Amino acid sequence: MSAIQKEFDAIVVGSGVSGGWAAKELTERGLKTLLLERGRDIKHVTDYTTATNDPWQAPYRGRTSLEQSANYSNDPARGNRYGNSDANGFFLSETKHPYIQEKTFFWTRAYGTGGRSLLWGRQSYRFNEQDFLANAKEGIAIDWPIRYADLAPWYSYAEKFAGISGQKEGLAVLPDGVFLPPHDFTCVEQHFKQKIAQTMGRPVTIGRVAHLTKPTAEHLALGRAQCQNRNRCERGCPFGAYFSTQAATLPAAQRTKRLTFLTDKIVTEILYDETKAKATGVRVLDQNTKEVSEFYAQIIFINAGSVASTAMMLHSKSNRFPNGFGNDSNELGHNVMDHHHNAGASGSIEGFEDKYHFGRRPNGIYVPRYRNWGNDKRDYLRGFGYQGGGGRSGWQRGFDAPGFGANFKEQITQPGSWGMGLGGFGETLPRHENKMYLHPTQRDQWGLPLVVFSAAVGENEHKMRIDMANDAAEMLTAAGFKDITPYNREAIMGMGVHEMGTARMGNDPKSSVLNKWNQVHACKNVFVTDGACMVSSSCVNPSLTYMALTARAAAHAVSELKRKNL
Repeated sequence: MSAIQKEFDAIVVGSGVSGGWAAKELTERGLKTLLLERGRDIKHVTDYTTATNDPWQAPYRGRTSLEQSANYSNDPARGNRYGNSDANGFFLSETKHPYIQEKTFFWTRAYGTGGRSLLWGRQSYRFNEQDFLANAKEGIAIDWPIRYADLAPWYSYAEKFAGISGQKEGLAVLPDGVFLPPHDFTCVEQHFKQKIAQTMGRPVTIGRVAHLTKPTAEHLALGRAQCQNRNRCERGCPFGAYFSTQAATLPAAQRTKRLTFLTDKIVTEILYDETKAKATGVRVLDQNTKEVSEFYAQIIFINAGSVASTAMMLHSKSNRFPNGFGNDSNELGHNVMDHHHNAGASGSIEGFEDKYHFGRRPNGIYVPRYRNWGNDKRDYLRGFGYQGGGGRSGWQRGFDAPGFGANFKEQITQPGSWGMGLGGFGETLPRHENKMYLHPTQRDQWGLPLVVFSAAVGENEHKMRIDMANDAAEMLTAAGFKDITPYNREAIMGMGVHEMGTARMGNDPKSSVLNKWNQVHACKNVFVTDGACMVSSSCVNPSLTYMALTARAAAHAVSELKRKNL
Protein backbone atom coordinates (compact mmCIF):
# COMPACT_ATOMS: atom_id res chain seq x y z
CA MET A 1 0.00 0.00 0.00
CA SER A 2 2.98 2.36 0.41
CA ALA A 3 3.00 3.20 -3.31
CA ILE A 4 -0.64 4.26 -3.31
CA GLN A 5 -1.49 7.91 -2.77
CA LYS A 6 -3.03 8.54 0.62
CA GLU A 7 -4.24 12.16 0.44
CA PHE A 8 -6.98 13.48 -1.84
CA ASP A 9 -9.34 16.39 -2.15
CA ALA A 10 -12.35 14.10 -1.83
CA ILE A 11 -13.17 10.50 -0.96
CA VAL A 12 -16.30 8.70 -2.19
CA VAL A 13 -17.34 5.47 -0.48
CA GLY A 14 -19.28 3.13 -2.77
CA SER A 15 -19.44 2.95 -6.57
CA GLY A 16 -23.17 2.35 -7.10
CA VAL A 17 -25.70 4.78 -8.56
CA SER A 18 -25.05 7.67 -6.15
CA GLY A 19 -21.35 6.91 -5.56
CA GLY A 20 -20.63 6.92 -9.27
CA TRP A 21 -22.44 10.25 -9.58
CA ALA A 22 -20.43 11.72 -6.69
CA ALA A 23 -17.15 10.62 -8.32
CA LYS A 24 -18.21 12.11 -11.66
CA GLU A 25 -19.32 15.43 -10.22
CA LEU A 26 -16.38 15.94 -7.87
CA THR A 27 -13.74 15.13 -10.49
CA GLU A 28 -15.43 17.21 -13.19
CA ARG A 29 -15.48 20.13 -10.75
CA GLY A 30 -11.72 19.89 -10.28
CA LEU A 31 -11.17 17.69 -7.23
CA LYS A 32 -8.69 14.83 -7.03
CA THR A 33 -10.99 12.08 -5.86
CA LEU A 34 -10.58 8.59 -4.42
CA LEU A 35 -13.45 6.19 -5.14
CA LEU A 36 -13.53 3.17 -2.83
CA GLU A 37 -15.51 0.01 -3.58
CA ARG A 38 -15.70 -2.84 -1.06
CA GLY A 39 -16.36 -5.52 -3.71
CA ARG A 40 -14.47 -6.93 -6.66
CA ASP A 41 -13.58 -5.06 -9.81
CA ILE A 42 -16.21 -5.71 -12.50
CA LYS A 43 -15.04 -4.54 -15.91
CA HIS A 44 -17.48 -3.04 -18.38
CA VAL A 45 -18.30 -5.47 -21.21
CA THR A 46 -15.53 -8.03 -20.59
CA ASP A 47 -17.05 -9.23 -17.31
CA TYR A 48 -20.58 -9.51 -18.73
CA THR A 49 -19.92 -13.13 -19.64
CA THR A 50 -23.57 -14.17 -20.01
CA ALA A 51 -24.64 -11.11 -22.01
CA THR A 52 -25.14 -13.02 -25.27
CA ASN A 53 -26.74 -16.14 -23.79
CA ASP A 54 -30.27 -17.07 -24.75
CA PRO A 55 -32.85 -17.06 -21.93
CA TRP A 56 -33.19 -20.84 -21.89
CA GLN A 57 -29.46 -21.24 -21.21
CA ALA A 58 -29.85 -19.82 -17.68
CA PRO A 59 -29.88 -22.28 -14.72
CA TYR A 60 -33.35 -20.98 -13.78
CA ARG A 61 -34.38 -20.59 -17.44
CA GLY A 62 -34.42 -16.81 -17.46
CA ARG A 63 -36.18 -16.24 -14.15
CA THR A 64 -34.82 -12.92 -12.93
CA SER A 65 -33.60 -12.15 -9.44
CA LEU A 66 -36.63 -9.99 -8.68
CA GLU A 67 -39.03 -12.83 -9.46
CA GLN A 68 -38.87 -14.41 -6.03
CA SER A 69 -41.27 -17.00 -4.70
CA ALA A 70 -44.52 -15.67 -3.25
CA ASN A 71 -43.48 -16.64 0.28
CA TYR A 72 -39.95 -15.27 0.42
CA SER A 73 -39.45 -16.01 4.11
CA ASN A 74 -39.48 -19.74 3.34
CA ASP A 75 -37.61 -19.52 0.03
CA PRO A 76 -34.81 -22.13 -0.07
CA ALA A 77 -33.01 -20.19 -2.81
CA ARG A 78 -32.56 -17.22 -0.55
CA GLY A 79 -28.83 -17.70 -0.02
CA ASN A 80 -28.17 -18.18 -3.72
CA ARG A 81 -30.67 -15.90 -5.48
CA TYR A 82 -32.64 -16.96 -8.51
CA GLY A 83 -30.85 -15.90 -11.65
CA ASN A 84 -27.54 -15.03 -9.94
CA SER A 85 -25.52 -17.34 -12.19
CA ASP A 86 -27.20 -15.75 -15.19
CA ALA A 87 -26.35 -12.32 -13.75
CA ASN A 88 -22.63 -13.13 -13.60
CA GLY A 89 -22.78 -13.50 -9.82
CA PHE A 90 -23.41 -9.77 -9.38
CA PHE A 91 -25.83 -10.44 -6.51
CA LEU A 92 -24.30 -11.05 -3.10
CA SER A 93 -24.74 -14.43 -1.45
CA GLU A 94 -26.45 -14.03 1.91
CA THR A 95 -24.89 -17.25 3.18
CA LYS A 96 -21.45 -15.62 2.89
CA HIS A 97 -22.60 -12.18 4.01
CA PRO A 98 -25.20 -12.80 6.73
CA TYR A 99 -27.37 -10.38 8.62
CA ILE A 100 -29.83 -10.76 11.49
CA GLN A 101 -33.60 -10.36 11.29
CA GLU A 102 -35.66 -9.56 14.34
CA LYS A 103 -38.37 -9.15 11.71
CA THR A 104 -38.09 -10.64 8.23
CA PHE A 105 -36.19 -8.32 5.92
CA PHE A 106 -35.04 -8.76 2.33
CA TRP A 107 -31.63 -7.05 1.93
CA THR A 108 -30.43 -7.18 -1.68
CA ARG A 109 -26.76 -6.36 -2.11
CA ALA A 110 -24.28 -6.28 -4.97
CA TYR A 111 -20.68 -5.72 -3.90
CA GLY A 112 -18.47 -4.85 -6.85
CA THR A 113 -17.86 -2.03 -9.30
CA GLY A 114 -21.17 -0.39 -10.08
CA GLY A 115 -23.00 -2.02 -7.18
CA ARG A 116 -26.71 -2.34 -7.93
CA SER A 117 -26.44 0.04 -10.89
CA LEU A 118 -25.79 -3.10 -12.93
CA LEU A 119 -28.96 -4.72 -11.63
CA TRP A 120 -31.56 -2.03 -11.01
CA GLY A 121 -34.94 -1.96 -12.75
CA ARG A 122 -34.01 1.38 -14.43
CA GLN A 123 -37.44 2.92 -13.78
CA SER A 124 -36.76 6.65 -13.37
CA TYR A 125 -39.40 9.06 -12.07
CA ARG A 126 -39.30 12.43 -10.35
CA PHE A 127 -40.91 12.97 -6.97
CA ASN A 128 -43.71 15.53 -7.26
CA GLU A 129 -44.29 18.74 -5.28
CA GLN A 130 -46.65 17.06 -2.84
CA ASP A 131 -44.12 14.34 -2.06
CA PHE A 132 -41.92 16.98 -0.43
CA LEU A 133 -44.87 18.52 1.48
CA ALA A 134 -46.85 15.48 2.66
CA ASN A 135 -44.99 14.80 5.92
CA ALA A 136 -45.52 18.36 7.16
CA LYS A 137 -49.16 18.50 6.00
CA GLU A 138 -50.06 15.19 7.62
CA GLY A 139 -47.90 15.43 10.74
CA ILE A 140 -45.85 12.38 9.79
CA ALA A 141 -42.22 12.10 10.94
CA ILE A 142 -40.41 15.37 9.98
CA ASP A 143 -40.59 17.85 7.13
CA TRP A 144 -38.29 17.69 4.12
CA PRO A 145 -35.70 20.51 4.30
CA ILE A 146 -36.01 21.02 0.52
CA ARG A 147 -38.86 21.39 -1.96
CA TYR A 148 -39.44 20.21 -5.51
CA ALA A 149 -38.19 23.55 -6.88
CA ASP A 150 -34.84 22.99 -5.19
CA LEU A 151 -34.35 19.69 -6.96
CA ALA A 152 -36.08 20.32 -10.33
CA PRO A 153 -33.01 21.70 -12.16
CA TRP A 154 -30.91 18.83 -10.82
CA TYR A 155 -33.49 16.31 -12.01
CA SER A 156 -33.08 17.80 -15.50
CA TYR A 157 -29.30 17.70 -15.17
CA ALA A 158 -29.35 14.03 -14.16
CA GLU A 159 -31.86 13.05 -16.85
CA LYS A 160 -29.79 14.60 -19.64
CA PHE A 161 -26.64 12.75 -18.64
CA ALA A 162 -28.19 9.41 -17.66
CA GLY A 163 -30.52 9.26 -20.65
CA ILE A 164 -34.15 8.70 -19.65
CA SER A 165 -36.69 7.58 -22.25
CA GLY A 166 -40.29 8.53 -21.65
CA GLN A 167 -43.42 10.34 -22.71
CA LYS A 168 -44.43 13.79 -21.43
CA GLU A 169 -47.92 13.71 -19.95
CA GLY A 170 -48.36 17.11 -18.23
CA LEU A 171 -49.34 15.55 -14.90
CA ALA A 172 -48.73 17.21 -11.54
CA VAL A 173 -48.61 13.81 -9.88
CA LEU A 174 -45.84 12.61 -12.22
CA PRO A 175 -43.73 15.60 -13.29
CA ASP A 176 -42.31 15.55 -16.80
CA GLY A 177 -38.58 15.54 -17.38
CA VAL A 178 -35.97 15.67 -20.11
CA PHE A 179 -36.77 12.57 -22.14
CA LEU A 180 -35.39 10.57 -25.02
CA PRO A 181 -38.03 9.02 -27.31
CA PRO A 182 -40.26 6.52 -25.46
CA HIS A 183 -40.50 2.80 -25.99
CA ASP A 184 -43.59 1.57 -27.85
CA PHE A 185 -46.70 0.14 -26.21
CA THR A 186 -47.63 -3.42 -27.06
CA CYS A 187 -51.02 -3.84 -28.75
CA VAL A 188 -52.84 -4.79 -25.56
CA GLU A 189 -51.16 -2.00 -23.58
CA GLN A 190 -52.39 0.54 -26.13
CA HIS A 191 -55.86 -0.98 -25.84
CA PHE A 192 -55.68 -0.80 -22.04
CA LYS A 193 -54.51 2.84 -22.12
CA GLN A 194 -57.42 3.90 -24.33
CA LYS A 195 -60.06 2.01 -22.36
CA ILE A 196 -58.90 3.26 -18.97
CA ALA A 197 -58.85 6.84 -20.20
CA GLN A 198 -62.38 6.46 -21.60
CA THR A 199 -63.98 4.58 -18.72
CA MET A 200 -62.07 5.79 -15.65
CA GLY A 201 -60.26 8.95 -16.67
CA ARG A 202 -56.90 7.63 -15.49
CA PRO A 203 -53.72 8.22 -17.48
CA VAL A 204 -51.45 5.34 -18.53
CA THR A 205 -47.95 6.08 -19.76
CA ILE A 206 -44.99 4.08 -20.95
CA GLY A 207 -42.40 3.40 -18.25
CA ARG A 208 -39.74 6.07 -17.89
CA VAL A 209 -36.50 4.15 -17.99
CA ALA A 210 -32.77 4.86 -18.11
CA HIS A 211 -32.31 3.38 -21.58
CA LEU A 212 -30.82 5.17 -24.56
CA THR A 213 -33.52 4.94 -27.19
CA LYS A 214 -31.75 7.71 -29.13
CA PRO A 215 -28.27 8.51 -27.76
CA THR A 216 -27.06 12.10 -27.74
CA ALA A 217 -23.55 13.19 -28.69
CA GLU A 218 -22.66 13.22 -24.99
CA HIS A 219 -23.76 9.61 -24.60
CA LEU A 220 -21.87 8.51 -27.71
CA ALA A 221 -18.71 10.25 -26.51
CA LEU A 222 -18.69 7.94 -23.48
CA GLY A 223 -19.03 4.86 -25.70
CA ARG A 224 -22.71 4.32 -25.00
CA ALA A 225 -24.98 3.06 -27.77
CA GLN A 226 -28.67 2.64 -28.50
CA CYS A 227 -30.76 0.11 -26.58
CA GLN A 228 -31.09 -3.12 -28.58
CA ASN A 229 -34.30 -4.29 -26.86
CA ARG A 230 -32.64 -7.48 -25.68
CA ASN A 231 -34.10 -7.39 -22.12
CA ARG A 232 -31.03 -9.08 -20.64
CA CYS A 233 -30.05 -6.10 -18.55
CA GLU A 234 -29.14 -7.86 -15.30
CA ARG A 235 -26.24 -9.53 -17.13
CA GLY A 236 -24.67 -6.13 -17.81
CA CYS A 237 -25.21 -4.24 -21.05
CA PRO A 238 -22.23 -4.47 -23.45
CA PHE A 239 -23.70 -1.54 -25.40
CA GLY A 240 -23.83 0.72 -22.36
CA ALA A 241 -27.41 1.46 -23.35
CA TYR A 242 -28.82 1.52 -19.85
CA PHE A 243 -27.41 3.76 -17.18
CA SER A 244 -24.83 2.14 -14.92
CA THR A 245 -21.67 3.30 -13.20
CA GLN A 246 -19.57 1.28 -15.65
CA ALA A 247 -21.23 2.74 -18.73
CA ALA A 248 -21.69 6.35 -17.67
CA THR A 249 -20.37 7.98 -14.50
CA LEU A 250 -17.13 6.01 -14.09
CA PRO A 251 -15.79 6.71 -17.60
CA ALA A 252 -16.87 10.34 -17.20
CA ALA A 253 -14.85 10.61 -13.98
CA GLN A 254 -11.89 8.73 -15.43
CA ARG A 255 -11.53 11.00 -18.44
CA THR A 256 -10.84 13.94 -16.08
CA LYS A 257 -7.60 12.19 -14.99
CA ARG A 258 -8.47 13.15 -11.41
CA LEU A 259 -9.93 9.81 -10.26
CA THR A 260 -8.23 7.05 -8.30
CA PHE A 261 -10.43 3.95 -8.10
CA LEU A 262 -9.71 1.11 -5.66
CA THR A 263 -11.75 -2.07 -5.27
CA ASP A 264 -11.78 -4.74 -2.52
CA LYS A 265 -11.57 -1.96 0.08
CA ILE A 266 -14.06 -2.11 2.95
CA VAL A 267 -14.43 1.25 4.68
CA THR A 268 -14.83 0.36 8.33
CA GLU A 269 -15.10 3.82 9.85
CA ILE A 270 -14.89 7.55 9.31
CA LEU A 271 -11.91 9.25 10.94
CA TYR A 272 -12.80 12.31 13.02
CA ASP A 273 -10.46 14.97 14.42
CA GLU A 274 -12.04 16.40 17.55
CA THR A 275 -9.64 19.34 17.63
CA LYS A 276 -10.53 20.41 14.10
CA ALA A 277 -14.16 19.30 14.53
CA LYS A 278 -14.13 17.71 11.11
CA ALA A 279 -13.62 14.36 9.43
CA THR A 280 -10.14 13.76 8.10
CA GLY A 281 -10.53 10.52 6.17
CA VAL A 282 -11.53 6.87 6.37
CA ARG A 283 -10.08 3.65 7.72
CA VAL A 284 -10.07 0.81 5.18
CA LEU A 285 -9.80 -2.97 5.40
CA ASP A 286 -8.71 -4.95 2.34
CA GLN A 287 -11.35 -7.66 1.94
CA ASN A 288 -8.79 -10.20 0.71
CA THR A 289 -5.64 -9.54 2.75
CA LYS A 290 -7.39 -7.82 5.69
CA GLU A 291 -4.64 -5.22 5.67
CA VAL A 292 -5.70 -1.97 7.35
CA SER A 293 -4.91 1.42 5.83
CA GLU A 294 -6.12 5.00 6.02
CA PHE A 295 -6.91 7.61 3.37
CA TYR A 296 -7.39 11.31 3.94
CA ALA A 297 -9.42 14.04 2.27
CA GLN A 298 -11.12 17.38 2.84
CA ILE A 299 -14.53 16.12 1.69
CA ILE A 300 -16.08 12.68 2.22
CA PHE A 301 -19.15 11.35 0.41
CA ILE A 302 -20.77 8.27 1.96
CA ASN A 303 -22.60 6.34 -0.78
CA ALA A 304 -22.36 2.67 0.17
CA GLY A 305 -26.13 2.13 0.03
CA SER A 306 -28.61 3.13 2.70
CA VAL A 307 -28.00 0.25 5.10
CA ALA A 308 -24.25 -0.10 4.55
CA SER A 309 -23.68 3.67 4.82
CA THR A 310 -25.63 3.79 8.06
CA ALA A 311 -23.82 0.76 9.44
CA MET A 312 -20.51 2.46 8.68
CA MET A 313 -21.63 5.59 10.50
CA LEU A 314 -22.92 3.62 13.49
CA HIS A 315 -19.56 1.85 13.69
CA SER A 316 -17.66 5.16 13.60
CA LYS A 317 -17.65 6.06 17.28
CA SER A 318 -15.57 8.65 19.09
CA ASN A 319 -15.72 10.82 22.18
CA ARG A 320 -17.65 13.35 20.13
CA PHE A 321 -19.96 10.75 18.61
CA PRO A 322 -20.36 7.95 21.17
CA ASN A 323 -23.55 6.65 19.49
CA GLY A 324 -22.26 6.71 15.95
CA PHE A 325 -20.95 9.34 13.56
CA GLY A 326 -23.25 12.35 13.36
CA ASN A 327 -25.84 10.66 15.57
CA ASP A 328 -26.64 13.55 17.90
CA SER A 329 -30.35 13.07 17.17
CA ASN A 330 -30.28 9.30 17.83
CA GLU A 331 -32.19 8.90 14.56
CA LEU A 332 -29.34 7.13 12.77
CA GLY A 333 -30.58 3.68 11.75
CA HIS A 334 -34.25 4.52 12.37
CA ASN A 335 -37.09 5.34 9.95
CA VAL A 336 -36.40 2.44 7.56
CA MET A 337 -38.59 2.70 4.48
CA ASP A 338 -39.08 0.71 1.30
CA HIS A 339 -41.78 0.35 -1.34
CA HIS A 340 -44.29 -2.40 -0.72
CA HIS A 341 -45.48 -4.42 -3.70
CA ASN A 342 -46.59 -8.01 -4.43
CA ALA A 343 -50.19 -6.83 -4.80
CA GLY A 344 -52.08 -6.39 -8.07
CA ALA A 345 -53.92 -8.46 -10.67
CA SER A 346 -53.53 -10.15 -14.04
CA GLY A 347 -55.90 -11.39 -16.74
CA SER A 348 -56.26 -12.47 -20.36
CA ILE A 349 -57.91 -10.83 -23.35
CA GLU A 350 -59.28 -12.00 -26.67
CA GLY A 351 -59.00 -10.47 -30.13
CA PHE A 352 -55.26 -9.95 -30.44
CA GLU A 353 -54.16 -13.47 -31.40
CA ASP A 354 -52.66 -12.31 -34.73
CA LYS A 355 -50.59 -9.56 -33.07
CA TYR A 356 -46.98 -9.61 -31.94
CA HIS A 357 -44.38 -7.13 -30.71
CA PHE A 358 -41.01 -6.41 -32.29
CA GLY A 359 -38.14 -6.98 -29.88
CA ARG A 360 -37.97 -7.77 -26.17
CA ARG A 361 -38.53 -4.26 -24.84
CA PRO A 362 -36.95 -3.93 -21.35
CA ASN A 363 -39.84 -1.88 -20.06
CA GLY A 364 -43.57 -1.83 -19.38
CA ILE A 365 -46.35 0.64 -18.68
CA TYR A 366 -46.90 2.88 -15.69
CA VAL A 367 -50.19 3.98 -14.09
CA PRO A 368 -49.47 7.06 -11.93
CA ARG A 369 -50.86 7.48 -8.45
CA TYR A 370 -54.53 8.55 -8.20
CA ARG A 371 -55.46 7.60 -4.61
CA ASN A 372 -55.42 10.40 -2.01
CA TRP A 373 -54.86 12.78 -4.89
CA GLY A 374 -57.17 15.63 -5.80
CA ASN A 375 -60.65 14.91 -4.46
CA ASP A 376 -59.97 11.24 -3.75
CA LYS A 377 -59.80 10.43 -0.03
CA ARG A 378 -59.02 7.03 1.51
CA ASP A 379 -58.81 5.57 5.00
CA TYR A 380 -55.02 5.46 4.64
CA LEU A 381 -52.35 8.04 3.81
CA ARG A 382 -50.40 8.44 0.54
CA GLY A 383 -50.83 6.18 -2.48
CA PHE A 384 -49.44 3.84 -5.10
CA GLY A 385 -48.73 3.49 -8.80
CA TYR A 386 -48.68 0.45 -11.06
CA GLN A 387 -45.93 -1.04 -13.14
CA GLY A 388 -47.11 -3.64 -15.59
CA GLY A 389 -47.45 -4.73 -19.15
CA GLY A 390 -49.19 -6.83 -21.75
CA GLY A 391 -47.94 -10.15 -22.98
CA ARG A 392 -48.85 -13.79 -23.22
CA SER A 393 -52.01 -14.90 -21.41
CA GLY A 394 -51.68 -17.71 -18.93
CA TRP A 395 -48.75 -15.96 -17.32
CA GLN A 396 -50.68 -15.08 -14.17
CA ARG A 397 -47.98 -13.98 -11.74
CA GLY A 398 -48.61 -10.31 -12.39
CA PHE A 399 -45.91 -7.75 -13.02
CA ASP A 400 -43.88 -6.81 -9.96
CA ALA A 401 -40.80 -5.56 -11.82
CA PRO A 402 -40.11 -3.97 -15.20
CA GLY A 403 -38.01 -6.84 -16.61
CA PHE A 404 -40.88 -9.35 -16.53
CA GLY A 405 -38.63 -12.27 -17.45
CA ALA A 406 -36.64 -12.88 -20.62
CA ASN A 407 -38.60 -15.99 -21.64
CA PHE A 408 -41.84 -14.06 -21.33
CA LYS A 409 -40.53 -11.23 -23.49
CA GLU A 410 -39.38 -13.76 -26.09
CA GLN A 411 -42.90 -15.11 -26.46
CA ILE A 412 -44.54 -11.82 -27.50
CA THR A 413 -42.34 -11.60 -30.61
CA GLN A 414 -44.63 -14.23 -32.16
CA PRO A 415 -48.42 -14.19 -32.72
CA GLY A 416 -50.50 -15.80 -29.97
CA SER A 417 -52.88 -15.19 -27.10
CA TRP A 418 -52.40 -12.12 -24.90
CA GLY A 419 -52.75 -11.21 -21.25
CA MET A 420 -51.75 -8.41 -18.93
CA GLY A 421 -50.53 -7.85 -15.39
CA LEU A 422 -50.50 -4.83 -13.08
CA GLY A 423 -48.30 -4.76 -9.99
CA GLY A 424 -48.75 -2.00 -7.44
CA PHE A 425 -45.86 -0.04 -5.93
CA GLY A 426 -46.96 1.65 -2.71
CA GLU A 427 -45.45 4.28 -0.44
CA THR A 428 -44.24 3.23 3.00
CA LEU A 429 -44.52 5.76 5.80
CA PRO A 430 -41.43 6.62 7.87
CA ARG A 431 -41.70 5.28 11.42
CA HIS A 432 -39.10 5.63 14.14
CA GLU A 433 -39.72 2.06 15.33
CA ASN A 434 -38.68 0.64 11.95
CA LYS A 435 -34.95 0.40 12.41
CA MET A 436 -31.63 -1.28 11.76
CA TYR A 437 -28.74 -1.43 14.19
CA LEU A 438 -25.44 -3.20 14.81
CA HIS A 439 -25.36 -6.37 16.87
CA PRO A 440 -23.28 -5.88 20.03
CA THR A 441 -21.38 -9.18 19.77
CA GLN A 442 -21.92 -11.04 16.48
CA ARG A 443 -19.35 -10.27 13.77
CA ASP A 444 -18.77 -11.08 10.11
CA GLN A 445 -15.63 -12.65 8.65
CA TRP A 446 -13.87 -9.25 8.75
CA GLY A 447 -14.70 -8.65 12.39
CA LEU A 448 -17.39 -6.07 11.67
CA PRO A 449 -20.73 -6.10 13.56
CA LEU A 450 -23.65 -7.77 11.81
CA VAL A 451 -26.57 -5.58 10.80
CA VAL A 452 -29.84 -6.31 12.61
CA PHE A 453 -33.21 -5.43 11.04
CA SER A 454 -36.36 -4.73 13.00
CA ALA A 455 -38.75 -3.27 10.46
CA ALA A 456 -42.14 -4.27 9.10
CA VAL A 457 -44.90 -3.02 6.82
CA GLY A 458 -47.47 -1.14 8.88
CA GLU A 459 -51.26 -0.88 9.14
CA ASN A 460 -51.38 2.05 6.72
CA GLU A 461 -49.66 0.02 4.02
CA HIS A 462 -51.85 -3.04 4.60
CA LYS A 463 -54.96 -0.91 4.07
CA MET A 464 -53.44 0.46 0.88
CA ARG A 465 -52.70 -3.02 -0.42
CA ILE A 466 -56.40 -3.89 -0.50
CA ASP A 467 -56.89 -1.11 -3.06
CA MET A 468 -53.73 -2.13 -4.92
CA ALA A 469 -55.24 -5.55 -5.64
CA ASN A 470 -58.88 -4.54 -6.09
CA ASP A 471 -58.16 -1.50 -8.28
CA ALA A 472 -55.94 -3.53 -10.59
CA ALA A 473 -58.72 -6.07 -11.08
CA GLU A 474 -61.24 -3.27 -11.62
CA MET A 475 -59.13 -1.63 -14.33
CA LEU A 476 -58.54 -4.90 -16.15
CA THR A 477 -62.28 -5.58 -16.05
CA ALA A 478 -63.04 -2.12 -17.41
CA ALA A 479 -60.61 -2.75 -20.27
CA GLY A 480 -62.32 -6.01 -21.24
CA PHE A 481 -59.93 -8.55 -19.76
CA LYS A 482 -61.19 -11.93 -18.51
CA ASP A 483 -60.04 -14.65 -16.11
CA ILE A 484 -58.78 -11.91 -13.80
CA THR A 485 -56.72 -12.98 -10.82
CA PRO A 486 -56.13 -10.38 -8.09
CA TYR A 487 -53.39 -11.07 -5.56
CA ASN A 488 -52.16 -9.61 -2.29
CA ARG A 489 -49.17 -11.63 -1.18
CA GLU A 490 -46.91 -11.32 1.83
CA ALA A 491 -45.50 -7.81 2.22
CA ILE A 492 -41.94 -7.91 3.52
CA MET A 493 -39.74 -4.88 4.07
CA GLY A 494 -36.82 -4.81 1.65
CA MET A 495 -38.56 -6.72 -1.12
CA GLY A 496 -38.96 -3.47 -3.06
CA VAL A 497 -35.13 -3.21 -3.02
CA HIS A 498 -35.52 0.49 -2.17
CA GLU A 499 -34.44 0.56 1.47
CA MET A 500 -34.00 4.16 2.57
CA GLY A 501 -34.38 6.76 5.31
CA THR A 502 -31.83 5.64 7.91
CA ALA A 503 -29.84 8.92 8.03
CA ARG A 504 -32.54 11.37 7.06
CA MET A 505 -32.29 14.99 6.04
CA GLY A 506 -34.00 17.69 8.09
CA ASN A 507 -33.94 21.28 9.30
CA ASP A 508 -33.50 20.42 12.98
CA PRO A 509 -30.33 18.61 14.12
CA LYS A 510 -32.34 17.26 17.07
CA SER A 511 -34.50 15.12 14.77
CA SER A 512 -32.34 14.49 11.71
CA VAL A 513 -28.82 13.49 10.70
CA LEU A 514 -28.26 15.61 7.56
CA ASN A 515 -29.07 19.18 6.56
CA LYS A 516 -30.65 20.43 3.31
CA TRP A 517 -27.34 19.99 1.45
CA ASN A 518 -26.93 16.37 2.60
CA GLN A 519 -24.18 17.39 5.03
CA VAL A 520 -23.94 15.76 8.43
CA HIS A 521 -25.29 18.45 10.79
CA ALA A 522 -22.39 18.14 13.22
CA CYS A 523 -19.65 17.59 10.62
CA LYS A 524 -20.14 19.65 7.48
CA ASN A 525 -17.41 18.03 5.37
CA VAL A 526 -19.21 14.65 5.32
CA PHE A 527 -22.08 14.17 2.87
CA VAL A 528 -24.56 11.29 2.54
CA THR A 529 -26.54 11.22 -0.73
CA ASP A 530 -27.69 7.63 -1.14
CA GLY A 531 -31.05 6.28 0.05
CA ALA A 532 -30.14 6.85 3.70
CA CYS A 533 -30.86 10.57 3.31
CA MET A 534 -34.54 10.20 2.37
CA VAL A 535 -37.26 11.75 4.53
CA SER A 536 -40.20 10.04 2.84
CA SER A 537 -40.41 7.47 0.06
CA SER A 538 -43.12 8.62 -2.38
CA CYS A 539 -44.50 5.73 -4.44
CA VAL A 540 -42.09 6.07 -7.37
CA ASN A 541 -38.69 4.48 -7.85
CA PRO A 542 -36.07 6.61 -6.05
CA SER A 543 -32.81 6.25 -8.02
CA LEU A 544 -33.30 9.37 -10.14
CA THR A 545 -33.81 11.35 -6.93
CA TYR A 546 -30.52 9.97 -5.57
CA MET A 547 -28.76 11.11 -8.74
CA ALA A 548 -30.21 14.62 -8.50
CA LEU A 549 -29.47 14.94 -4.77
CA THR A 550 -25.89 13.78 -5.31
CA ALA A 551 -25.19 16.22 -8.14
CA ARG A 552 -26.68 19.05 -6.08
CA ALA A 553 -24.67 18.15 -2.97
CA ALA A 554 -21.43 17.81 -4.93
CA ALA A 555 -21.84 21.26 -6.45
CA HIS A 556 -22.42 22.69 -2.97
CA ALA A 557 -19.45 20.79 -1.51
CA VAL A 558 -17.02 22.11 -4.11
CA SER A 559 -18.38 25.63 -3.74
CA GLU A 560 -18.00 25.52 0.05
CA LEU A 561 -14.51 24.03 -0.24
CA LYS A 562 -13.43 26.87 -2.52
CA ARG A 563 -14.80 29.34 0.02
CA LYS A 564 -12.77 27.51 2.69
CA ASN A 565 -15.92 26.71 4.66
CA LEU A 566 -15.11 22.98 4.88
